[in-house]
Amino acid sequence: MSSSSPHQRRGNTRQRIQDVALELFAEQGYEKTSLREIAERLDVTKAALYYHFKTKEDIIISVFEDLTQPIDDLISWAGGEPRTLETKREVLRRYSEAMAAGTSLYRFMQENQATVRELSIGDTMKKRLFSLVELLRAQDAPLADQVRCISALFTLHAGMMFLQHVEGDPEETRKAALEVATDLITQAHHHLP
Repeated sequence: MSSSSPHQRRGNTRQRIQDVALELFAEQGYEKTSLREIAERLDVTKAALYYHFKTKEDIIISVFEDLTQPIDDLISWAGGEPRTLETKREVLRRYSEAMAAGTSLYRFMQENQATVRELSIGDTMKKRLFSLVELLRAQDAPLADQVRCISALFTLHAGMMFLQHVEGDPEETRKAALEVATDLITQAHHHLP
């Protein structure tokens, strides 16, 4: 993005709106949160909020686009790389980091699944997941090894979604899930020289 981009100049306010909206959506649900409440929490007028976003849907879609851009970048990068074990390990590492950066969004998606389906965010995520699965899958490998490849990806999801309530440091949980995912993808490629 060039330094004269309007998004960058307004970036801090825009990001504050996104963060506060996600907080409120998490506290009371997407459907029960109004733009007025978001404006009040931010201590701005509804008109000031409206300058950046016209609807709640605009806010959540902008959060989604911003926080998932690294995943699109990862898919583009990996698509041009050889399908080696090293590339696949790197895909898992980068995906794990991208998910960690978007924790609040993934929590929102998990807790508001009906809304996510209505907003087409769900379809976009599904397409991304299928792309990642294809990048990780060992096409000519035995079925069990193909399952290991796909399971590696969902191990990262388990670390993000289902282990968030486990006591301890979320970063340690992420690293543990990445370690297990890397073990799975490595085991799936045992037949390679």
